[in-house]
Amino acid sequence: MPPPRHYSAFAVTAPGLAPLAARELQALGLAPNDPEAGGVAFSADVQGLYAANVHLRTASRVLVRVDEFRASNFNELEKRTARLPWSDWIAPGRAVGLRVTCRKSRLYHSDAVAERVSKALAGLTDRVGLAKEKEGDEPNDEGDAQLVVVRLLNDRCTISLDSSGALLHQRGYRLAVAKAPLRETLGAALLLATGWDPATPLVDPFCGSGTITIEAAMLARRIAPGGNRHFAFELWPGFNATTLTLVRREAAVQELPAAHAPILASDRDAGAIEAAVANAQRAGVAGDITFTQATVSAALPPAAAHAVGAVVTNPPYGLRVSASGELRDLFARFGTVLRERFPGWRVGVLAADRQLVGQLKLSLTPTLSTSNGGIPVGLSVGIVDGSSPT
Repeated sequence: MPPPRHYSAFAVTAPGLAPLAARELQALGLAPNDPEAGGVAFSADVQGLYAANVHLRTASRVLVRVDEFRASNFNELEKRTARLPWSDWIAPGRAVGLRVTCRKSRLYHSDAVAERVSKALAGLTDRVGLAKEKEGDEPNDEGDAQLVVVRLLNDRCTISLDSSGALLHQRGYRLAVAKAPLRETLGAALLLATGWDPATPLVDPFCGSGTITIEAAMLARRIAPGGNRHFAFELWPGFNATTLTLVRREAAVQELPAAHAPILASDRDAGAIEAAVANAQRAGVAGDITFTQATVSAALPPAAAHAVGAVVTNPPYGLRVSASGELRDLFARFGTVLRERFPGWRVGVLAADRQLVGQLKLSLTPTLSTSNGGIPVGLSVGIVDGSSPT
């Protein structure tokens, strides 16, 4: 049985990022369904599936649904899984990692479900392991194993295969990290949710290891985040190397030689700047970003000849570094800098505490709720009013 011409796929995202991934899928010509809590479903042919993995900036992985059926007892589960064309998806001898979740179902024991699914794979491979249940944006620790996701909800069993392999935030550039690094998918999400126009300047005065500004440079230059990495689907028996080469070539043709507007990154920590520069060099965008070791009080917009742009940043917020009574003063000082030097600019600030955001004395709207390193955080967005705070 040959692989399907169209895949029923699901772009897994961190909490709150599904609407952004849906917009990305639309831009790729892949009509998404309505966003769900953990991602967004879509249909794609082979080229579309490959393109989703290569181009998506805010998704953690792309799953492909193999089958969905009712399974209220182990007999039903065993019969249906035994009939699946596993050899169309998994090469003989390839290691498999099973991730099983059971919710509101008669089959509620994940280990017992995994045991039955393993039996269906016995003729194909004896290298089947049970992966721990994790949230959709958590790391895949199965190495080169093919991840198979089994979900039981209200006695409906859905079996999916991971087409991505290593999580999609692993662009390959962030080897050097500063304190409390921001995941690449979240960095891209902040830029998209803030509404930054890549034709205008961008400033990040708390750049850390440079994730936001590097993602901004990649956006500005239209560099596909997955253009130079490997994917799990490349080991599928039906993998079409010619199609992937076409997708990569089309992505490369869209790239621009340089960003249109200045991208400025600064941080008071010399080690952070060193890490950010090294990451930008690996990403191939070091020439598009100006890195400076400086406090937030020294933050300035680029030369006056440039139009207003956006300040998108992830300041320290206590829980992730060291709690300090100085944080309120830091945010207040940051707000003063924004009002005095960035009037009319768009601003997006990620923080774990709305009270800290209030210290900015700006009219900002909560726009995105997600998590960073397990900490609930929110993005607040608005336009800087240069008048004095009331």
